Amino acid sequence: MTMTKKSEEPIQRPMIGIFDSGVGGVTVADAIYHVLPDEDVVYLGDTARVPYGNKSPATVTRFTQDCTRYLMQHFPVKLMVIACNTASAAALPNLGDIGVPVLGVIEPGAKAAAAASRKRRVGVIGTRTTIASGVYPAAIKRIAPDIATFGVACPLFVPLAEEGWGETEVARAAAERYLAGLRDADVDVIVLGCTHYPILKRTIQKTVGDGIKLVDSAEETAAAARWMLHQRSELNPTGGVARRRYLLTDEPGEFLNVARRFLHDEGVVAEKVDV
Repeated sequence: MTMTKKSEEPIQRPMIGIFDSGVGGVTVADAIYHVLPDEDVVYLGDTARVPYGNKSPATVTRFTQDCTRYLMQHFPVKLMVIACNTASAAALPNLGDIGVPVLGVIEPGAKAAAAASRKRRVGVIGTRTTIASGVYPAAIKRIAPDIATFGVACPLFVPLAEEGWGETEVARAAAERYLAGLRDADVDVIVLGCTHYPILKRTIQKTVGDGIKLVDSAEETAAAARWMLHQRSELNPTGGVARRRYLLTDEPGEFLNVARRFLHDEGVVAEKVDV
């Protein structure tokens, strides 16, 4: 996909704002580009303060408020997407009214998993912090109390994704080790509960077999974003030139290497901002 580079012209059309603690949310952005190709998007990664997973909920909430406030003040945002599992879990309930709808990544994935499971047995994979928080099982239980959930932390998946090793022997060995318990638990759905994990989707699918459906929270969030904008009659008309901006709280450096790999686009550019 060809990305629109930074323009000095003022952005007038309402935009989708995407906030993430770092680079993983680029998979959510990529899914939004595919589902909503005519939408202008601004992405803010808090790369100066990543990772969020080892910080208190109060700190994560404050950082999220800082970044969403920045986007609201500097861009005509019509929908805010919190493309970070930790921020969705810790900050979203306490974010308050920011003036536009806010969409996290947990609820869309939970709804899709509940709808897809026939055996009523769902696996969730994520970082240690996300699995320990219990946010996905809680969300699934709210939707479908009869579903049993089984969580597995897969900490190596994030560095493997960022190194571009998603389909290597190393990734396959890690997937075999992490996912054996979910096969034994006889789940029929697995939620990819980290925004890095879609990069390993093919390896994960081969490991668990075609009989288990993978729910990609990035894809489900993009679909939810489209539905929300449609319901509000805020979808952009087709045929325009979509603008995409990447903002970071630290120097772009490594973010660009990873983002270009995630998006399969060497033309991605980013700029540092003070939040």
